[in-house]
Amino acid sequence: MSSQRTKFYRDKQNSKLMGVCSGLSDYTGIEAIWWRLGFIVLTLSTGFGLPIYFVLGLLADKKPAHLYTDRDEQKYWQRVRQSPKRTAREVRSRFRDIDRRLADVEQHYVSSNPRLSAEIENLR
Repeated sequence: MSSQRTKFYRDKQNSKLMGVCSGLSDYTGIEAIWWRLGFIVLTLSTGFGLPIYFVLGLLADKKPAHLYTDRDEQKYWQRVRQSPKRTAREVRSRFRDIDRRLADVEQHYVSSNPRLSAEIENLR
């Protein structure tokens, strides 16, 4: 999984400070407000929230502008990061469904057109 879309990036376009929480939101699909509240609680309870935030902010790359073409693609890559096997199963299932529907259309068209059916038989 070395794809550019499976890495964590800071999201400066939707950020409040450095883009860490909005980047985590983009990466996981969890709203940025929950990440922000988590960092505040972690800072107030242990004192480690702010240092972790700044370390992530300094180490993470800025999100490329061309990373996603639309919202659906962003959601798809979030699902890939969360569960790659499940996403692969869903894609295979969709292709099987498309193949089945295409076979149904082909069968309907061929069975209702005897001349086409005869031509196909002559080619065999």
